[in-house]
Amino acid sequence: MASNKGVQYRLWVRVGALAITLLTQYHLVYQGNSWITVLILLGLTAIQVVSLVQYLDRNTREVLDFLHSLKMDEVNAPFSTDDKDPTRQELYTAFNEVLAMVKEVRTARDEQYQYLKNIVHHVGIGLITFDARGDVQIVNTAARKLFGRSELRNIRELEMLNPALVESLRRLKTGGRDLVRLEREGDVEQLSVYAIELTLRGKEFKLVSVQNIRSELEEKEMEAWQNLIRVLTHEIMNSVTPISSLAGTVRGELEGQLTNDLEVNPIPNDEIEDLFQAVDTIQRRSEGLIRFVQDFRNLTHIPQPNKTRIEVRELLQPTVMLLQPEAEAKGVNLSLSVDPETLSVMADSELIDQVLINLVKNAIQAFDEDHEGVKEVALTATEDSRGRVLVHIKDNGVGIEEDALSKIFIPFFTTKKQGSGIGLSLSRQIMRQHGGNISVKSVVNEGTEFTLKI
Repeated sequence: MASNKGVQYRLWVRVGALAITLLTQYHLVYQGNSWITVLILLGLTAIQVVSLVQYLDRNTREVLDFLHSLKMDEVNAPFSTDDKDPTRQELYTAFNEVLAMVKEVRTARDEQYQYLKNIVHHVGIGLITFDARGDVQIVNTAARKLFGRSELRNIRELEMLNPALVESLRRLKTGGRDLVRLEREGDVEQLSVYAIELTLRGKEFKLVSVQNIRSELEEKEMEAWQNLIRVLTHEIMNSVTPISSLAGTVRGELEGQLTNDLEVNPIPNDEIEDLFQAVDTIQRRSEGLIRFVQDFRNLTHIPQPNKTRIEVRELLQPTVMLLQPEAEAKGVNLSLSVDPETLSVMADSELIDQVLINLVKNAIQAFDEDHEGVKEVALTATEDSRGRVLVHIKDNGVGIEEDALSKIFIPFFTTKKQGSGIGLSLSRQIMRQHGGNISVKSVVNEGTEFTLKI
């Protein structure tokens, strides 16, 4: 306010002086004084007018310079307050205070932007924004890892991964969800896709979150099967155990009766023998059912892994040596390759052995009797782009039908006549306890490949 009053005061002084000069000049002309005096007053008037114009122009330029500083974001170049005019010192001080406030607001805004940017790029869920043409504005670190790309300019670039993913990204509206299966680097991922639509400055954008929920799906599936198995085993064991026990008791009594004379025991021995065989069958089937149920109990009683650092070749070699005789007996060439040789992993060797034996044994048995050509089962260990160890068990056998391929990890499901259907379910649970997973791909009459990611 003080600066404003000072400016008004100086302006009124100049206007007043100019008015006095003009009145004096008018009076002298009216009185008929000499023209020299009149000319002097005219010159003085001109000087006053020029001074007034310069004064107003200077103030205008200073305000324009201030506004230009705001426009060009030159908030770090303050106005000098060394002017002798106290009014201008106050004006420049006010300008600098405004610039300081603007700088503080913009600094806070930039800090907030960087804070949100870091959150977006470090959050564990993949985030991607794109416009109606598919041009990508933001793609965070998690999304780049999921898509296996260092940069992404347009969502069309994802078609090489899975066209269904791009179609889902385009199709989903606000609140829409989708589940997309993605195969990459021998691994299968289940992507949960969620989208919302935004309008910013008249332009339409879409914000999509992408998350691999394969582990969660498998965990829920396994939990459901475990709960079912617990109920079934409890009920079956409660019923079968007494039957087996009573059958054993009756069997013992009948064995004793077979030696008795007809005078003591009026039932003929052949009838007793028939009863003995029937009871023996009941006992054997009951015991078989008990063993069957006890096998399924393994799915719910897997110990927690005791992990130690172990060389991958040292982890795989015992399985190869154990199953080499069986492979040779069936005419199968069983091989092992580790690249690099120094590859190591944190794992429980005893639990991983169960998985390897099951998978290699299945691979050795995956050939028809009339198989043409060389029968091969290859174990190869490599490292993926994320530093995870990949163990591949590949055969060139009969392969697995597509319908069965989606069910092979379900407890009790088996394609073998003598199979129990728990081997692969058990293997998947062991891999999950190691923080890894197991995946499979197969082509009928070409072979099957299981991949362990540890």
